[in-house]
Amino acid sequence: MSDNIKKIGVIGAGQMGSGIAHVCALSGRAVYMLDVSDEALKRGMDSVEHGMSRQVERDIISAEDMKGALSRIKTGTDYAGMKDCDLVIEAATEDEEVKKAILRSLADHLSDNAIIATNTSSISITRLAAQTDRPERFVGMHFMNPVPRMDLVELIRGIATNEETFAKIRELTTALGKKPVNAEDFPAFIVNRILLPMINEAIYTLYEGVGSVEAIDTAMKLGTRHPMGPLELADFIGLDTCLSIMHVLHDGLSDSKYRPCPLLVKYVEAGWLGRKTGRGFYDYSTEVPVPTR
Repeated sequence: MSDNIKKIGVIGAGQMGSGIAHVCALSGRAVYMLDVSDEALKRGMDSVEHGMSRQVERDIISAEDMKGALSRIKTGTDYAGMKDCDLVIEAATEDEEVKKAILRSLADHLSDNAIIATNTSSISITRLAAQTDRPERFVGMHFMNPVPRMDLVELIRGIATNEETFAKIRELTTALGKKPVNAEDFPAFIVNRILLPMINEAIYTLYEGVGSVEAIDTAMKLGTRHPMGPLELADFIGLDTCLSIMHVLHDGLSDSKYRPCPLLVKYVEAGWLGRKTGRGFYDYSTEVPVPTR
């Protein structure tokens, strides 16, 4: 069934969108990647090219594979480029109102049979699907970051998602070389329901003076064999995204254990969002990142 999905639209050329475009193009499918500016699209394509170059260096793909995949990605700022897509994956910033606006704009530009997926990491699939003209052909397709390297994709049905759509997307996920796991439409699904409260608790541990940034990350890396400490991981994800997911959990489940740490709120208010802004729990202005607390 996934053979019917020959062209994929990706909305957003950031970290997630460019990664999704990368794996879709390598699978032999045509890709149309959309963003609001040519500058954002250039950054996205630079990211794709850099990621594929590293795969060539590691003998994961050939130079010919890379050349073919890059030729299959087209970019643009106009939704009209989505008209012949069999699937469109929305991968914009983790902000419900932004996603809803995009989904409302999208419907007029798609063929009747096109499927829409969202890469949201926390927001209700049912609520987002209700913004479209095809909730039965709408599904959650949550890729992990960095997309080319991470094997998992969480698949989430909305209340109206039909079985044909879900089966097609599950088969496509496997064809992309990923492992699909079904998750129910609850706030933050599986991975972030578990991961983000852990990160939030690590920030509380810092906030309350139990340990420094370095002590917390070292303790978790050496004590639990995590490849990255929770504060380093928060910087990698983006502190604004972490805060957004904690708000979704807190609002959606009405449990005080999901209250975002005030220190996380302060960092986001300061614009210290992690790696993407050069400063978060670490300062990335030097060759070796330095803890900021």
